[in-house]
Amino acid sequence: MDWVVKVGGSLFPENSVKLVKAIFESTEKEVMIVCGGGSFANQIRDYDSQMNFSASANHESAIMCMDIVGRLLADKIPDAEAVFDLNSVKLVSKENKIPILLPSKLMHYLDPLEHSWNVTSDSISCYIAQLLQAKLLIATDVDGIYTRIPSAKDAKLINEISAKKLLSFGETSIDTSLSELLLEFGSNCYVVNGKYPERTLSIINACVDVDNTQYTLVRGD
Repeated sequence: MDWVVKVGGSLFPENSVKLVKAIFESTEKEVMIVCGGGSFANQIRDYDSQMNFSASANHESAIMCMDIVGRLLADKIPDAEAVFDLNSVKLVSKENKIPILLPSKLMHYLDPLEHSWNVTSDSISCYIAQLLQAKLLIATDVDGIYTRIPSAKDAKLINEISAKKLLSFGETSIDTSLSELLLEFGSNCYVVNGKYPERTLSIINACVDVDNTQYTLVRGD
């Protein structure tokens, strides 16, 4: 597998369908999709603020929301197939389809990450990319990581940053645990706006114009 692309829940449904279709049509790289839980997972957070569920209940329920989004996304893309395990990922990829991993069974079995709201689909995608020895790209609804919140007038897009430095930022457009995992694995990830599929494709395909693409590279150092 060449790439794991985490498609943020904020892109669901229209932009996520558009992005995954573009990936299938415009690259020969092997790509696996992992979906964020989106508004489904946000609803779990809201319920938790009212009821104070256990960390494990929240963690597993939020991952099930990733399954829901992934299953719905696969339904709208004829060339994609929802799968539950990494062996199926490889088989589907060989059939010239895009595998969309529904991670709840795998993550329940391996249970490798902290059970907290610091761990979201970003960190889960990073862990899975490490298992597959694949590169990681996180497609979200902003251009990357900024010096301040993106809506601030003086916010500037950061083109490249070390995971160690990013730890001091707190929560950004990626979860706080992701930087720790990148440091642990010594791996990198790209953060890019998934509303513009050509930006994702420029990175995946290493096109000559990739230097002109808006994104943030987070280095695992």
